[in-house]
Amino acid sequence: MSKSTINKEAIYDARQLGVPKMLILGIQHMFAMFGATVLVPQLTGLSISATLLFAGLGTLLFHFLTKGKVPAFLGSSFAFLAGYGAIAPNGERELLPYACFGVVFASLLYFVLAALIKIFGIKKVMKFFPPVVTGPIIISIGLTLSQSAVDNCSANWIVALVAILIVVICNIWGKGMIRVIPIILGAIGSYAAAVAFGDVDFTAVKEAAWFGAPFAMQDTVFHIFKAPDTSLMITAIITIMPIAIATMMEHIGDIAAISSTVGQNFLEDPGLHRTLVGDGLATLVASLFGAPANTTYGENTGVLTLSRVYDPRVIRIAACFAILLSFSPKFAAVISSMPAATCGGISIVLYGMISAVGVRNVVENQVDFKESRNVIIAALILVLSIGIKYSAAGAINITIGEVTIGLSGLAVGALVGIILNAALPDFSTEEVVEGKEPKSLK
Repeated sequence: MSKSTINKEAIYDARQLGVPKMLILGIQHMFAMFGATVLVPQLTGLSISATLLFAGLGTLLFHFLTKGKVPAFLGSSFAFLAGYGAIAPNGERELLPYACFGVVFASLLYFVLAALIKIFGIKKVMKFFPPVVTGPIIISIGLTLSQSAVDNCSANWIVALVAILIVVICNIWGKGMIRVIPIILGAIGSYAAAVAFGDVDFTAVKEAAWFGAPFAMQDTVFHIFKAPDTSLMITAIITIMPIAIATMMEHIGDIAAISSTVGQNFLEDPGLHRTLVGDGLATLVASLFGAPANTTYGENTGVLTLSRVYDPRVIRIAACFAILLSFSPKFAAVISSMPAATCGGISIVLYGMISAVGVRNVVENQVDFKESRNVIIAALILVLSIGIKYSAAGAINITIGEVTIGLSGLAVGALVGIILNAALPDFSTEEVVEGKEPKSLK
């Protein structure tokens, strides 16, 4: 699909906004990623400051490796939570570096897949990702994230509704810059409502220091080599490395979603091999210094859809803000004090936008659902992705010997969709047979 008129106007406008407005847009992207990004270290015991530092550095590294073309932000990956829990079940500080050591090896699989794509070519790979596959995957990304948004809203639905209403009103009826920054306005308005309700605890803000180092050497992977536990290192590798299979599938879905949103084929230019290397290298560096694994963030894709400003420089500004905040526990505490309901209200809109992009992907490419193969592929992707996510286990666990591999619903749905698309005959179009690119990503 060629760039639409809206996309051209959005990119043009971004270049004419000027520094002050670009800074505001960067702050908006930072707000969008902050809630989920800091939640991972809160759940695992990793450093919040280190998380922010390497989310910012990882994003800049990703942009460098992708020639500054892809407007993606890299934040903490939830996929590795089970891996951290298996090695450091209670967030033990002395065990977390071993878990990070396992993530380092998991990141190496990104380079392997990137090399295969580089060798065999993106077109041979992309024939496995036509709109009938990418559309439902993108829809599933938004829907599988929805539970966390609703759970957060349930803390105070009035505060959440304030955020939702402000975002909707600003985006539909707002003029000029108001229409471009609905997320940050929704966050500020909802935050103020939460303060009025007495739902904000400023204790952590008062106790936090103004300046501080983002990480300590004893929390890094390098520290374990002073007195290494070889058995635990091997266990961490075997336990955590297979998780990368799921995260790489999610990465492809995220890049497809960004491509569809912006109207540019980032899977071909700068190339999926570059985005994989960027994501993998960002995860490797973050893990070495005791921060969570990184991944491309759907929240920021939602912001792109709402603001219609796709200039990657805005994302890089957000990354720089994250880096600055990592050196100030005081400011990090202010953002962390944002009520769950505020994050939930904003997330409902953003996650819904991601799914809407998937629907648009299917509609614009005129996927024929009169064909049984297309119905089966889409149905299984949606049901497996969403059903497994909300099942009691939350994943499909495959045990091989003493190793348990956990596949998320999204990973299973993506794998099944890719396999079925390759196996089932398509009599209605030559696109898949000839290995052409999906129209939506041209």
